[in-house]
Amino acid sequence: MVRKYIVAGTLAFVGLTGAQAEEPADADTEITKLDRLLISEGRTPVEAEKSGRAHTVISGEALEENRVRYVADALRMVPGVAVSRTGSYGGLTQLRMRGAEGNHVLVMIDGIEMSETSSGEFDFGSLLVDDIERIEVLRGPQSAFWGSNATAGVINIITKRGERNGFSTSIRSEAGTDGTWLGGLSMRGGGENYDVALSGLLRNTGGFNVSDYGTERDGDRNATLNGRFTVDLTPALSVDGTLRYVDRKSDLDAQDYVWGSPTYGQVLDTDDQVASRELFGSLGATHVALDGALTQRLRFTGSDTFREYSAGGAVTSSNSGGRYNGLYQASWEFDTPSLLEARHRLTGGYEWERETFLPSHLANKLARSTNSFVGEYRGEFLDQFSVNAALRRDDNDAFSDATTYSLSGAWRIPGTDTRLHASLGTGVTNPTFFEQFGYLPTQFIGNPGLLPEESFGWDVGVEQGFFGGMLIVDLTYFNQDLTNEIATAYDGPLPTPVNLDGRSERQGVEVAATVDLFNGFTATATYTYTDATEQTVAGGPRLVEVRRPRHSGSLNAAYRFYDNRARVFGEVVVNGEMFDLDFSTFPSSRVRLKPYTVVNVGGSFRFNETVEGFARIENLFDEEYEDVLGYNTQGLVAFFGLKGSF
Repeated sequence: MVRKYIVAGTLAFVGLTGAQAEEPADADTEITKLDRLLISEGRTPVEAEKSGRAHTVISGEALEENRVRYVADALRMVPGVAVSRTGSYGGLTQLRMRGAEGNHVLVMIDGIEMSETSSGEFDFGSLLVDDIERIEVLRGPQSAFWGSNATAGVINIITKRGERNGFSTSIRSEAGTDGTWLGGLSMRGGGENYDVALSGLLRNTGGFNVSDYGTERDGDRNATLNGRFTVDLTPALSVDGTLRYVDRKSDLDAQDYVWGSPTYGQVLDTDDQVASRELFGSLGATHVALDGALTQRLRFTGSDTFREYSAGGAVTSSNSGGRYNGLYQASWEFDTPSLLEARHRLTGGYEWERETFLPSHLANKLARSTNSFVGEYRGEFLDQFSVNAALRRDDNDAFSDATTYSLSGAWRIPGTDTRLHASLGTGVTNPTFFEQFGYLPTQFIGNPGLLPEESFGWDVGVEQGFFGGMLIVDLTYFNQDLTNEIATAYDGPLPTPVNLDGRSERQGVEVAATVDLFNGFTATATYTYTDATEQTVAGGPRLVEVRRPRHSGSLNAAYRFYDNRARVFGEVVVNGEMFDLDFSTFPSSRVRLKPYTVVNVGGSFRFNETVEGFARIENLFDEEYEDVLGYNTQGLVAFFGLKGSF
């Protein structure tokens, strides 16, 4: 994938993205220059600087150089993103974007939707960094392209492809505090007309006690396998496929909900566990005709997940879910040189999706289907303007249909280092299976009459380069609302979900600055201001959304030396004061979680062309903090390891 130094949206920072090109001939004097970067914005890829949407790209090279082990930890460095982990590694980890909910962010890996059919959101606690090519973070409503759950944005993860006409193997091993160890193997190769990639990673940690009670350590074991292939059947026709399998077991500490208990609502030191198995796969074909003007794609994806909960060694409940998707789309590209020197691309597609869910208390699967029709236009004018527009219609068989749209544009002002970008659009989030059909029938009643949540959002920003590109600053303002918000009502014999009246409002500012003072040293800084309030009716109080800090930011710096064989880095993550809910009272009350700053440092040294050693220290100053009320978080830990490439 080709890359570019200056990207669209809020951020494309060198220190975190690591999107560096080949080393220049004179490495001591030249500033690093980068090739063009394509992102999967919309139904077709586009050069990053021609995208009007706020986005961040994190390269796999940066993830590896900074020795990040969980994708969630890398996303803490991204503007507009708030991460909440329930204690130890492997614990339930939610991601919220621009003040929205966790199920308002669509997560995809190699084009496969990863969100749970039960809850509509993805648990980042299961997502290890393994053979990732890049992570694209697209902020703002994207439902016109991707459908439900892309209300606040999209996390699009692309794993590495195989290597044509060659073969390579990478082995890595790591050990650390809290009984942590990791082993990984990846192989990539191929011939003239095919490529294959396969990777496996096993990480185990003894963890720590996430409860304020007792002494039991809460650990996690995660085994992840990932593979993909591409075969060119003819110069015009290729087929590709992916397969991903995750097997994990995580220790849990449960909350006490026995009414009248002195520890009601608190996290207790229990021996609960959750075991899960996740299987994802896809198969697709791409055909190019008319000298590249017409591109057709056909793709099928499927997923199957299983969760089993236990306490004291006995199974207490389980559930399984599946999602199956078929897509056809065609794109036609053409030029109109005499009219604004324009290039146009029209795309149309049809998408079918079926979702299933089976909780342990039911005998038959619950199921629902959606048929969707998508249209997109992309245009480039005078080699400086670019626009993108899309319209989508979702026909749902279990609830109301939805129509969403999107519009964005970017302008690179000629003769300057200034680029303007803006976007607007609508989003929808469908009711979850839990919300529609309920769970634990004696404790919660589903509501089959729920409407999808709806949102309208827009943003506008400016990206400015200084000193010949050594400093790049991007400033974005965003504004988004939410209607038909789904919440739980307690005014009946049992709790039940309802659509709220009124409007939830979110607005804020995202800032990022990238500095490349000289070859070998890079630094980046980000800051996000988020003003997010719960759904309110006219004249009602404005309550701040929980687990979303008003102020957050990050700092990242890295330095290469000793002929580029040695590298050191430092990261600072700042999370401002935020609210959470205290369930020790009924109804729950609001409490403040104190702000915190976490510092991580590390480095690596390449002994030769084959062997590299590395180390990372997390939470260097042993900061005590909470992402979620009642759950302890990781103190100071250290990891070290070796990597061999052949």
